[in-house]
Amino acid sequence: MSIEDRSEYLVETRNLIKRFGDVIALRNVNFRVGYNEVVGLVGDNGAGKSTLVKTITGTYAPDGGEIWIKGRRFKRITPKIAKALGVEIVHQERTIAENQPIWRNIFMGRELTNSLGFLKIREMEEATMKLIKEMGFKSEIIYPGKLARTLSGGYKQGVQIARALYFKADLVILDEPTIQLSLSEVNRVLEFVKDLKKRGKSCVFITHNIYHVYPVADRFAIMDRGRIVAEFWKSDLSIEDLSNILVTIARTGTIPVEYREINLVSRPLEYASS
Repeated sequence: MSIEDRSEYLVETRNLIKRFGDVIALRNVNFRVGYNEVVGLVGDNGAGKSTLVKTITGTYAPDGGEIWIKGRRFKRITPKIAKALGVEIVHQERTIAENQPIWRNIFMGRELTNSLGFLKIREMEEATMKLIKEMGFKSEIIYPGKLARTLSGGYKQGVQIARALYFKADLVILDEPTIQLSLSEVNRVLEFVKDLKKRGKSCVFITHNIYHVYPVADRFAIMDRGRIVAEFWKSDLSIEDLSNILVTIARTGTIPVEYREINLVSRPLEYASS
C-alpha cells in the first residue's frame, strides 16, 4: 500500500513544524503509527519526543505541516478533537488526583450523569471494577473506592491507561511512563502495554530508556534534534544494535553505515497481513 494512502495509518504527521520563539523544536517531522501497533519513540533528552506528541494531541499548535488521524487531515488539532478521534495521552506528569478514589480518577472531567445532572456513582464504580478485572489489577487489594495516593507508580499508570480505554481510545500515548519506577513497577506497565496490543489498540511509548520499551515495541522511531532520523522494525535489530544506533546518532548526528539499508524513513511501511 502506498504511503499516499492515508487510511493505512492510524496517525501520521507530514512535515510538522513547531517553534518556541527562536527555537525550532520540530523540524519537518514525518511520523506514523499503524493500527494495532506499538511504536517506541526514542531518542536523547530534548530530542523533541514530548513536543511531537503534545502537538499531535492538541496541547501545542503546530507552526507548519499536517496531522492525519484515521484519514482526516488537520492543520492543527485540539485536545477535544483528538480524544473524539480516539487519541489519548498519558502525560509524563501524571494526571492523577491523589486524594480521590480510583473511580473518580477514571471519570474525572467526563463523569456519567443522569437527566437531572446527578452523578451516576454506582454505574461509574461498576465500570471501574470491570476495568480493574479486565486489565489484570490485583482486585483483592485494588477496588473502585481505593484512594489513588495508596497505589504504586505502576498502578497509577494503569489507572490512566484504563481511563483511556474506557473512553474508546484507539491510540494511547505514554510519555515516559516508566520514569522513576522500580523494576517490578516497570514490568507492570509493560504488561498494561501488552494488554493494549491484545485489545487491538495502538500505543506510542516514549522513553529515552530503550531497555524499558524494547520488549513491547513493534517498531522504533528515533528522534534527534527535532527530527525523525531513523525508523526500524524491532525484528531487524537486537537491543545492542539499537543502543549502538542511538549512541552514534547522539554523538555524530548520523546513522551507522551498516544499518542504513534497513532504515524505514521515507519508505512505505509493509505490515504483515493478519
